[in-house]
Amino acid sequence: MNPELDLDLPDSPSQWFKLRKNRRLFFWWLFHRLTTPLRVLPDFLIIGAMKGGTTSLFQYLAKHPSIRPPFRKEIKYFDLHYKQGPGWYRAHFPTRFKMNGGITGEATPYYMFHPLASTRIAADLPHVKLIAILRNPVERAYSHYNHMVRVGREPLSFEAALDQEEERLAGEVEKIKADPSYSTFTHLHYSYQARGRYAEQIEKWLGLFPRSQMQFLSSEELYTSPATLYAKAIEFLGLAHWEPQGFKAFKQGLYEDIPASSRERLAKYFEPYNRHLYELVGINFGWK
Repeated sequence: MNPELDLDLPDSPSQWFKLRKNRRLFFWWLFHRLTTPLRVLPDFLIIGAMKGGTTSLFQYLAKHPSIRPPFRKEIKYFDLHYKQGPGWYRAHFPTRFKMNGGITGEATPYYMFHPLASTRIAADLPHVKLIAILRNPVERAYSHYNHMVRVGREPLSFEAALDQEEERLAGEVEKIKADPSYSTFTHLHYSYQARGRYAEQIEKWLGLFPRSQMQFLSSEELYTSPATLYAKAIEFLGLAHWEPQGFKAFKQGLYEDIPASSRERLAKYFEPYNRHLYELVGINFGWK
């Protein structure tokens, strides 16, 4: 069973009502909460980037015979649900009796960009391994935008959204840091360019974790040579070589190609940030 449940049991009457309407879900979640002391914490996290292939990579890894996946891929604990507490988080993972020498992990692509997630993870999971799969920020921004249009959250044209991004995001980071309960809606949804400034985000992570605990992968390689990228990931996680039967892409959205003028604009915008990233992580992703 893999319910999409973001709620703790006693948090509010509406949450109780939602669970009581589905008795199977209610008892499933109650069992997991009661067995929290028996459950493990993750050995690895896929922290981003959004629209970079995190779902595909997680699904491939979850098939490995030594990986025991959690009950949902994207738990969103260190960004959106931290107030629920460590017991709520543990409830999503297997019991230690089911591990049999295996490892577990989760993938929440907002972690890399969220203003507080890195410090929370460093405090709670100081030895966790971190995987960031990075996509050409030009393509990532346009994919992100089209996703927002598709789900009805973006009324602006792409160029207008880029023009207004700075104004939309002004003060959002400061507000989130000052009040962790502050809504992250704007920061989460309208950060088309900001999310692609990877070096700014990774510098903070490298200030909290040793380079040996972080792996940086290419989204482009995920789609052109998935077996090669998969081998890199399982080696980083210390697992024996194994390969799934196939590498199906997950959650691919369909949309028109990015306009040439927008591509040129974003390529120029991201060029200095990409150079900084290459120097920071020691990998030239060759993005244009």
